Amino acid sequence: MENRWDIIVLGAGGAGLFCAATAAARGRRALVLDHADRLGKKILISGGGRCNFTNTGAGPANYFSDNEHFAKSALSRFTPQDFLELVKKHGIPFYEKKFGQQFCRDSAQSVVDLLKNECEGAGAEIRLNTKIEKMGSCAPEENGGARFWVRTAEGNLYAESVVVATGGLSIPKIGATDLGYRIARQFGLEVTELAPALVSLTMGDDFLRVFGGLSGVSVDSTVTVNGKSFRENILFTHTGLSGPAILQASLHWFTGDAIIVDLSPDLRLDDFLLAEKKAGSRKEIKTLLAERFSARFAEALVTEFAIPGGPLIEKADQKLRELGQQLHAWRLVPVGTGGYGKAEVTRGGVSTAELSSKTLEAKKVPGLYFIGEVVDVTGWLGGYNFQWAWASAAAAGSSS
Repeated sequence: MENRWDIIVLGAGGAGLFCAATAAARGRRALVLDHADRLGKKILISGGGRCNFTNTGAGPANYFSDNEHFAKSALSRFTPQDFLELVKKHGIPFYEKKFGQQFCRDSAQSVVDLLKNECEGAGAEIRLNTKIEKMGSCAPEENGGARFWVRTAEGNLYAESVVVATGGLSIPKIGATDLGYRIARQFGLEVTELAPALVSLTMGDDFLRVFGGLSGVSVDSTVTVNGKSFRENILFTHTGLSGPAILQASLHWFTGDAIIVDLSPDLRLDDFLLAEKKAGSRKEIKTLLAERFSARFAEALVTEFAIPGGPLIEKADQKLRELGQQLHAWRLVPVGTGGYGKAEVTRGGVSTAELSSKTLEAKKVPGLYFIGEVVDVTGWLGGYNFQWAWASAAAAGSSS
């Protein structure tokens, strides 16, 4: 039957393509559907166009989920080394940037080509420009073993298994939709609270009056939120804060939470100021901070922390200690995020309580699977989300 498949995968992103290739390699008749006009759009814009396709240190601790243990099974059975072997097999030059992050040396198109070639080699079919209008369940005995139908503009397709790999809500300009969440709810599955993640944080007017003019200034910092700490640059913007440390922290930030910023992780500023005073320095604190940071940033810190002028040698030791402590534990309360338009990923998704951690199959709906970003498993910045895509796809593709 031309409209009958063993497995239909909804979504031709990284997770969907890899799942179809994995299933087809087992001899399953697999079809991938996507409304987009091009494969792997999110892959192509990732990593500055070079695709940070995995992280060699990826493990359950690098993911946010209502169930912190859920990702263990899939991640342990398809590891970063497994995907690296695939990259090597396809002759793709790659390099490690930092912190275990693996990038294509040339272009992210290499990863898209890898996935396309894996699908073609295994016999999986890919159909683009195909809008998925609706899906539902049907009686297998009446449809040649098919348990689901998927309606497209070209008519109904039938499959024994359907894998939902439709991604999240982030970056709608490249085609993100809520289809996967709607399908989950249609079949009675819980979807956890959704929010933009790996995204800039917006700040209130008081902050912007002082720091809004520093757009483009970055500072090596440690940012802590809800017990999680990230050491990288923060970047001041005209709306608040961004940069790698802020993007990482945003995954663990909820409305109303404070973030704590240590502006000098390598040098205790209270010790630095006290040592300068002991040496007889008559410089102003602002001048000394400008030597550590920049003149513009030092000026803003003077305003923010009401730092008095005058020679350092005249300042009380206790006041210098208090200032140092403030600079190492700057408490800020963001008012929001940059939204889905600027978010790398969506936090939350189909509840892990609804899915098998081994196969990603819905416990209540045999034959229905959810993989990748649509699931309530969200990784840190740095290749972790791609590794979850590969691992969850391999788990579903090996059993669907």
